[in-house]
Amino acid sequence: MKISGDKGIVKRISRWIPGIITFQNYNSAWLQSDIQASLAVVAVVVPVAIAYAELAGLPPVNGLYASIFPLIAYGFFGSSRQLIVGADAATCSLVATTLATLATEDIERYISLSMVLAILAGIASIGGGIVRLGFLRNFLSRPILIGYLNGIALSIILGQLGKLFGFSLESKGFFRVLWEFFSKLGQTHGLTLTIGLSIFILLRILKKIAPKIPTALIAVAIAIIISFLFDLDQQGVAIVGTVPSGFPPLKIPQLLETDIIPLIIGGVGIAFVSFNSAMVTAEAFAMKNRYEIDPNQELIALGMANIVAGVSQGFAISGTASRTATNDSAGGKTQLVSIIGAIMMIFILLFFTTPLSYLPISVLSALLIDAVLGLLDIKSLKNLYKISLPEWRLSVLTTLGVICIGVLQGVLVAIILAVIQLLYRASRPNDAILGMVEGKDGFHNIERETNAKTIDGLIIYRFEASLFFFNANFFKSRVLSIVNNRITEVKWFLLDAESISSIDTTATVKLEEVWEELTKQDIILVIARTHSFTYSMLEKTGLSKTIGEENFFPTISSAISAFDKL
Repeated sequence: MKISGDKGIVKRISRWIPGIITFQNYNSAWLQSDIQASLAVVAVVVPVAIAYAELAGLPPVNGLYASIFPLIAYGFFGSSRQLIVGADAATCSLVATTLATLATEDIERYISLSMVLAILAGIASIGGGIVRLGFLRNFLSRPILIGYLNGIALSIILGQLGKLFGFSLESKGFFRVLWEFFSKLGQTHGLTLTIGLSIFILLRILKKIAPKIPTALIAVAIAIIISFLFDLDQQGVAIVGTVPSGFPPLKIPQLLETDIIPLIIGGVGIAFVSFNSAMVTAEAFAMKNRYEIDPNQELIALGMANIVAGVSQGFAISGTASRTATNDSAGGKTQLVSIIGAIMMIFILLFFTTPLSYLPISVLSALLIDAVLGLLDIKSLKNLYKISLPEWRLSVLTTLGVICIGVLQGVLVAIILAVIQLLYRASRPNDAILGMVEGKDGFHNIERETNAKTIDGLIIYRFEASLFFFNANFFKSRVLSIVNNRITEVKWFLLDAESISSIDTTATVKLEEVWEELTKQDIILVIARTHSFTYSMLEKTGLSKTIGEENFFPTISSAISAFDKL
């Protein structure tokens, strides 16, 4: 498959629309694999889209809307060949949380707000891509991400238990809902629970014995057939009801002035979470299939997909791990899988919505609970506890933030915790007293190398970070603590500055204070392996002259040689 035209124009356009290059150089031998992968993806997308629409607080058909045109947009704009975009648990939870306080009873207003929310999330994402904020993919540390997803999973599972048991839960807040659930167990509708629980068990069994088949589609098909044959809606089992066929009508959303700020905040939060979630999946499959993705282009692609979702009466979407895994395992080669899948979804929307109306609501709950169980990562939490207790605490605090103060607020908690964690670590970097080991070259941390020997009268100290205002006090306290705790007399304090690639004015003041304190104790401060930028700052502040030009050495060995000549 080739696209004719001026190569220069195609190249310029492809910088923003990578799919053009993919389709221009498309190998026809890939087509069969891409079609097969599209069938597998659609088999998963249909039931999951309906279930996630329920989670987002929207009618089932809006889940289908959110699963068509965003796939096409990502197919053209995305740099990942396997990533499938669509509704996911975290994004849908954010949609529901953001809109719950703005529109609770009026479903048309709720749909309007969800459209605007998706568009705003898309604009925020595209803006981030244009100003190259792709580095944010590393912003959430693994412990925080684990805690956040665990919190999301627990919140969703609890929120779906009422529907699974056949009664409504009205309370707000995780623990209030939990209390209400247990207090209403006597109102359980037996048939509703039986249907939902049976489908849940079937899903778990099928995933174990036949993980490659479309388990969700099979479970939904069985539930629809049972519902139709036994008139479950006439026996008190709540069903999806009418699902409109055809394309969504053109709709201009209506907003109130008071909606704008909450929607902007929600949109930015969704853009951030959506990007981080998508990048985890996209990078994993890019590594597996040996190609590179562009994080800034991914921001733009997700932005375009979200805008298209909003315009077509869908809701905010993200990259999806389960559907991407389905695509990869089915042999999907390129972004064409998304476009073919979207065409298949259009066909379903036009001709196959009637059977979906018989689907029991408790089955949707079973689907959601089954899906989000994959988000629960207890094993990693246990490993964190064994490896790093501070990171385990951080993960647990993130989970508590999500379930106690809300999903959107939990995102903010996660961001704040990430910043605090980063600053704390940066303010207390690693350092070491160095010594020499017989038979080994170089200088070694005496705490790790028990055979390392120091030189009488000389301390060799390595500070393993640049010196800035937030770690300068730590540096000063460490140096003075080391000197004051030495048993033998110290003549020279040798600072190995190899890791100090940069220094600011606050840190130069602290370094001068260190020099003054050492001088009072008749200890000479000498510095080895100084970076050019660091030395330039010391020259500008006059500190290089204060310390003495003769006390700067190119290597630790040359400094030791000078010390030996004393």
